[in-house]
Amino acid sequence: MPYFAQVPTITDGKGLVTDVISADQIFINSGSAGDPFTWIQTSYNTRGGVHYGPDGQPDGGVALRANYAGIGSTYDSVNDVFYGPQPFPSWLISAPTWLWEAPVPYPDDGKMYYWDEATLSWVLVPTPPPGA
Repeated sequence: MPYFAQVPTITDGKGLVTDVISADQIFINSGSAGDPFTWIQTSYNTRGGVHYGPDGQPDGGVALRANYAGIGSTYDSVNDVFYGPQPFPSWLISAPTWLWEAPVPYPDDGKMYYWDEATLSWVLVPTPPPGA
């Protein structure tokens, strides 16, 4: 069954997702969920512009609107995509994935880091001392 995101108001081409439901298109069209024009189909299997199969691997399916919509996500009607809330003020949205990216790439050394907005850098997560 398809999923639909409710976007009651679109201003300057953007609107905030207030609800997400699983429903038949007939239910949406009937107005039983409210104004049918406020509901936009989203795909539970789409993330970063890629469609994923049940095994969690890209399957070549149609990636609908770049990302699965969640409550608090933004719908961009100009680009016909959904994207999540901005995690930090310095991060920018990146097409074609419509995912937020830090101004500095995440280190590729296998270690864990967290983002420090004050220094605009990735900070190594301290490892606990042996026996702790």
